[in-house]
Amino acid sequence: MPASKEILLADSCSTTVMPKISKKTDFQLVRVKNTWCRIKEGEPLHGSEDEITVSQAKIAEILSDGEITWTIEAPIYFCYKVVETCSLLNPANPTLLYGHIRDPEKLEKALNNKEVQKRFIVMDKTVEELYGSIVRKYFDDNYVQYKILSLPTTEETKSMDLVLDILQEVQSFGIDRRTEPIIAIGGGVCLDIVGLAASLYRRRTPYIRVPTTLLSYVDASVGAKNGVNFLQCKNKLGSYVPPVATFLDRVFIQTIPRQHISNGLGEILKMALMKHKGLFELLTTHGKFLLDTKFQSHNGLVDHGDAALKTTRIAIETMLEELAPNLWEDDLNRLVDFGHLISPELEMRALPSLMHGEAVNVDMAFMTYLSYVKGLLSDKEKTRIIQCMSTLELPVWHKECTWHLIKKALTERLKHSAGQMRMPLPTGLGTADIFNDISEETLERAYMIWISECKPTSVIP
Repeated sequence: MPASKEILLADSCSTTVMPKISKKTDFQLVRVKNTWCRIKEGEPLHGSEDEITVSQAKIAEILSDGEITWTIEAPIYFCYKVVETCSLLNPANPTLLYGHIRDPEKLEKALNNKEVQKRFIVMDKTVEELYGSIVRKYFDDNYVQYKILSLPTTEETKSMDLVLDILQEVQSFGIDRRTEPIIAIGGGVCLDIVGLAASLYRRRTPYIRVPTTLLSYVDASVGAKNGVNFLQCKNKLGSYVPPVATFLDRVFIQTIPRQHISNGLGEILKMALMKHKGLFELLTTHGKFLLDTKFQSHNGLVDHGDAALKTTRIAIETMLEELAPNLWEDDLNRLVDFGHLISPELEMRALPSLMHGEAVNVDMAFMTYLSYVKGLLSDKEKTRIIQCMSTLELPVWHKECTWHLIKKALTERLKHSAGQMRMPLPTGLGTADIFNDISEETLERAYMIWISECKPTSVIP
C-alpha cells in the first residue's frame, strides 16, 4: 500500500529533514526627495518637510535558513482613451494632436508650447493614397514637423520585418519618448503592427490609433493587444500595450469597399450574439441599410434613425465591458473569443481570399450549429442567426473549413488555453456561456448538419 511505502522510505533516510524556519517581513515603498526607500508595512510614516509619495508596489522579504527571497508585487497601470469624434482631419480640430492628453494642466502646457511639435505617422498605403494630402495639410496648418511612412499593411506583410522597418525610420526621425506619440492610421493590420513597434521602441513609446475600416473601428482599435504573424501563425508574436488614445471618425469608412463593411459587421455580430440582443435586432433590421450607406449617419430617415451610430456605440461599449477587466488576458475564459477558435487557422489557410471578419463569421456559423446540437439554441434561433449573417453578406461556409482543419484548430486551442477548450457558445440571442465539455461526437454531428444546410449545392466535394 502507498502508506507503507512512504513509511519505508522515511525509515531508510539517515537524517531527518526538518521544515525550514522562515521569517517574512512586508515592506511598502515611499519616495522622499526622489529617493525610494522601504519601510515595514504598518509602521507610521515619520513627519518630513519634503513631499512623500507612497507606491502601490510592495516588497516581501523572506529569511529562511540563511537564504533570502524577495517577492515584488508591482501593479501595472494603464489608462487610455477611446474618443468618438467628427472631422478629425480638420486642421481646426486639435484632437489628433492633443486629444490623448488627460491632465488639464499638461494639456494647457501643450497648447501653449511654442516649440515645434514632431509626429511620426504610419499610414496604410491605400489609406495614404486616399487621405495623405489631407493628413499633410492638417500637420502643415498646425506647424508640426512630421514624417509619413506609407506601407502595404496586409496579413501577408504582417511580420517582424515590417516592425523593424518602422523602427529604423522612427530612430532616424527622432521623437520624444513620452510627449510625441507615434500615430497609426489604417486598418487593423496597420494598427497591430504599429502598436507592436511602439511597445518595443525604448520599451514603450506612446502611440495613437486612427482606424479607417469598420473592422478596426469596433475591434482592433479599442483593446490593448497588438502583434504580427509568425511561422504562418496569426498574431503569434505580440504584446499587451494599449494606445494612449484611439480616435474614431466614421468618415473614413465611407471610402472602403462594400465587402470591407461586411467584414467589419462580422465582429459586430459577434458582440450581438454574445451579449446584446438589441444589437442583434439592429443588425437584423438595418443590416442592408448599413451596408448601403457605409455606416454614415443619415438623420431624418424615419425607418432607420441613426442606426450607424447606435450600432457602433453598442458594439464598442460591449467590447470594452469584456476587455477592460481583462486587458492582459489573465482570465482565459473570454466571450470575445467567440468566432476565434477555428478562424485563425482558417484565415491563414485561405489567405488572401478570406478576410478576418469573414473567417470569424464562418467560425461563428459552425459554432451556431454546435450550440443547436447541444440544445442551447432552438431551430428558430439558429435559423435567424444564419439568415442575419446572409443579410450582412457574410460567408457561412468555406471550402477550407474542413473537418480536419476544425480538429487541428481546436487541438491548438487546447494547447494555448491551459488544457481546456474554453469555448464561448451562444445560449440564446444575445446570451452566451463558456463550455469545456464538448465531445468529438457532438462536434462531428454539428459539422455534418452545418455542411448539409450551409454548403452551396453547386460546390462539388
